[in-house]
Amino acid sequence: MFAERMSRLGTETAFEVLAKARALEAQGKEIVHLEFGEPDFDTPDNIRKAAEKAIWDGQTHYGPSAGMMSVREAICEHFAADRGIQYTPDQIVLTPGGKPIIFLPILALIDHGDEVIYPNPGYPIYESAINFAGGKAVPLHYREERDFRFDIAELEEKISPKTKMLIINSPQNPTGGVLEPSDLERIAELSVANDVIVLSDEVFSKIIYEGKHHTVASLPGMKERTILMDAHSKTYAMTGWRLGYAAMPKAIAERFTKLNTNIYSHATTFVQIAGVEALKGPQDEVVKMVGIFKERRDAIVDGLNAIDGFSCLRPKGAFYVFPNITGTGLKSQELADRVLNEAGVACLSGTCFGSFGEGYLRFSYANSLDNIRKALDRIGELVSKL
Repeated sequence: MFAERMSRLGTETAFEVLAKARALEAQGKEIVHLEFGEPDFDTPDNIRKAAEKAIWDGQTHYGPSAGMMSVREAICEHFAADRGIQYTPDQIVLTPGGKPIIFLPILALIDHGDEVIYPNPGYPIYESAINFAGGKAVPLHYREERDFRFDIAELEEKISPKTKMLIINSPQNPTGGVLEPSDLERIAELSVANDVIVLSDEVFSKIIYEGKHHTVASLPGMKERTILMDAHSKTYAMTGWRLGYAAMPKAIAERFTKLNTNIYSHATTFVQIAGVEALKGPQDEVVKMVGIFKERRDAIVDGLNAIDGFSCLRPKGAFYVFPNITGTGLKSQELADRVLNEAGVACLSGTCFGSFGEGYLRFSYANSLDNIRKALDRIGELVSKL
């Protein structure tokens, strides 16, 4: 009945775990939600007011498939100020959320048998999109012993004549790991030498706790071969607004825009205008949010490390922890299920993020300190009985 390609399409397991958690809540069980990667803050007032004004100003009609010209110009200004890279509006494409910036360039660039190297453990939509397009997904192991970075020698070994694209993500989901400038320099050298396109997922660029964010797109020869991806979802607590944006070579932007036209026409007009206010308006709420996340990060890391069988690195970015749970003697999925059903804490198995996620769980600390402490107490009690 269904097309064969549907069998190659993966999923984002957080939605499935959320459904299980909601079913338990419907039965009267209290659940602490640490499974979902969504800021537990409201969108700042100035952004909401900008959207409301845009609606009343009549910005509710069709627009260009790549995004409104004024908005693309604002994003060029943002990238120049924030990343030090000069783009033109014909290199910018806006999308309803960040996922299309993963999926559509892969559809535009990857033919059957082309190889794409991607992070593992990593955001599951990377592998799903590669497989759906008919490409060959080549996992690159992000290793705990390297602070959830990868070994450059391993990357070099995985590059073949069939390698068309490399996907990188920093700060990273699910580990919170951050690539160092030296990693990016070697990525740039290998990409230029082997004519590889880089899709750089930087949606957590503003949620970083030590140092500053660096992008591979700023390195010599890389602006011409990088799709620089960002979105408003995490930084501005705008997950439900669905607004992503990317900078890329003009030729890729043209194909990307054609896919936009065929699939969803364009990102919502008044949301685009609110997105400009997010970039240009006060950033106080973002700074405040990151400070709160840092406090929560320290609490959950310290709490997990106090539980027998758990070992947790302190992430440098994003709002996730990825503790090693091999000391409990349980597989990741079994422990995740027991943590949900017996302790009332929703989290994700490390295997939701690829085969190299076995031996880990992922917790989002986008929840209150009180709920995080409650979850830690419950998990500690459960593990003490194993």
